[in-house]
Amino acid sequence: MCGIVGCVSEINATRVLLRGLERLEYRGYDSAGVAVIDGNGDLALRRRVGKLIHLMDAVDREPIQGNVGIGHTRWATHGGVTEPNAHPHLSYDGNIALIHNGIIENYEVLKRDLVGRGRTFHSETDTETLVHRIAEHRESCDSLYEAVRRTLAEVEGAYGIVVIDRREPDTIVCAREQSPLVVGVKEGEAYLASDVPALLDYTRDVIFLEDGDIAVLRPGEISITDHDGNAIERSITRIKWDLSQAEKGGYRHFMLKETHEQPRVLGEIMLGRIDAAAGRVNLVEGGEPVLPEDVASRVDRVVLIACGTSWHAALVGAFWFESFAGLPVQVDYASEFRYRTFHVDERTLVVPVSQSGETADTLAAVKEARRRGAPCVAIVNAVGSSMTREVDGVLYTRAGPEIGVASTKAFTTQLAGLYLLAHALGTMRGTLGGDAARARLEELAGVHDLVARALEQESAIESLAATVQSREDFLYLGRGLNYPVALEGALKLKEISYIHAEGYPAGEMKHGPIALIDDGFPVVCVATPGAVYDKVFNNLEEVRARKGRVIAVGAEGDDRIAGLADDVMWVPGAAEAVAPIVNVVPLQLLAYHVALIRGCDIDQPRNLAKSVTVE
Repeated sequence: MCGIVGCVSEINATRVLLRGLERLEYRGYDSAGVAVIDGNGDLALRRRVGKLIHLMDAVDREPIQGNVGIGHTRWATHGGVTEPNAHPHLSYDGNIALIHNGIIENYEVLKRDLVGRGRTFHSETDTETLVHRIAEHRESCDSLYEAVRRTLAEVEGAYGIVVIDRREPDTIVCAREQSPLVVGVKEGEAYLASDVPALLDYTRDVIFLEDGDIAVLRPGEISITDHDGNAIERSITRIKWDLSQAEKGGYRHFMLKETHEQPRVLGEIMLGRIDAAAGRVNLVEGGEPVLPEDVASRVDRVVLIACGTSWHAALVGAFWFESFAGLPVQVDYASEFRYRTFHVDERTLVVPVSQSGETADTLAAVKEARRRGAPCVAIVNAVGSSMTREVDGVLYTRAGPEIGVASTKAFTTQLAGLYLLAHALGTMRGTLGGDAARARLEELAGVHDLVARALEQESAIESLAATVQSREDFLYLGRGLNYPVALEGALKLKEISYIHAEGYPAGEMKHGPIALIDDGFPVVCVATPGAVYDKVFNNLEEVRARKGRVIAVGAEGDDRIAGLADDVMWVPGAAEAVAPIVNVVPLQLLAYHVALIRGCDIDQPRNLAKSVTVE
């Protein structure tokens, strides 16, 4: 969740660290800090609570010059939001600085031992135990690397740690266990971060560290070992998307930019993967099939696991797997799935869905499913992320970097990815073929144009937002394939506008939510034509009877919905199977413009992080 940056650079490290932390602000944080080995060989530390600008101001007032340093944006877990709890933390002797993402599960035991030996703690964090213990080991070790290695042998939990020692002024040591770290490779320099965007100003050649790796970074030199000190070779990955994709490109917010990128990225996820004439999907990554024929032929059940927005995508995907492949489907929150007595085996296809590929609960669920013999095929956006190394196959969504915390283009490309995978499974199993298979692909192939047309309604949606922005409660309704779209619309509104919004199956309205509806209460209903279209009108009549305000997502030219709803957000007519990809667009725009009018921090909403990498 938190942001990490480190560098051994030819230029002033402070500048590199602050620029990198800027690029990681989307991850969510409540304090920030940097530690640099300055020109005098001392550790210079700056930390501030709140936004990064406060840290930048502090550095402007008291500049630091040095070529080796580490920086961090913290999202509080152990200990409140205070400057002493901000990272980096210093050791008791002042020689070592450390930053840490994750949770040290046995920190209380370690802390008691340290206090018993007279070590004084200045924070409430689990992290401070690490830096003091490393300092103790360093007293009897020849190197910082060895002190870190010995300390990690005593640690239980998840971590991404980065450590510097003023006695080794050209060295950074970092280690990973269930918390992402990426090393940037460049001649004469070395960089690291918790996510790729922080590195793109300096290099596009990166090494994704894996669990159990300990890396030592020196000028132009990177070495990696396991916990036993055995050398490890990790491949270098070239990042193909450029820096402009991580910039706002003239848009006011990343969320708006990413919303408008959806037609392009939906085209890209389908590029080279659809043979509409033959009615077949070609899913190959790295020369290997994403879903091998032998797996498709033997599975008799599908389990989709995800969190947040990805879970909503999985709910839509369940309809497609059931329809195209004729298999029973279960959709689970990863955070619940991993703690149930669940039953998966070699005949269960497990499909984790994740934008970042680093979500802790989803990763843990995948590991347990694989331990039980289940084949796993992931829908993931982030190339090289942890999940891509835990599964049997990966279908990349090709959405590029998504910086806004509220997911937009990742959601719609996840939908497209699930559609492609379900179609491929159906054709392999023989449950989908002929004209039906061709028709389903033709519908998907044209969806990016429909999304582009839906985006043309933004000005009308902006005007609608101005009339509802003062409300503090919303109800979102949908049926069938549109029920998960309603859930996603409600989530978008609450995430960035801080308005309470609840998504519900329209048919369940009489089982509780109808009690909320009174004069002017806004009810947003996704009401485009489909198998349960007529049913939705019964629910909307009930809203009207109680003087609620009906705001509909409707298909262009639908006079029936125009006659019933108080307001309509129009979308181009789409085939029912692909309609969710189109119907979510006005809900994204409505949330954005409501939040904008209310003056909310759209790209970095309070209390939220882009990637939840701790449980």
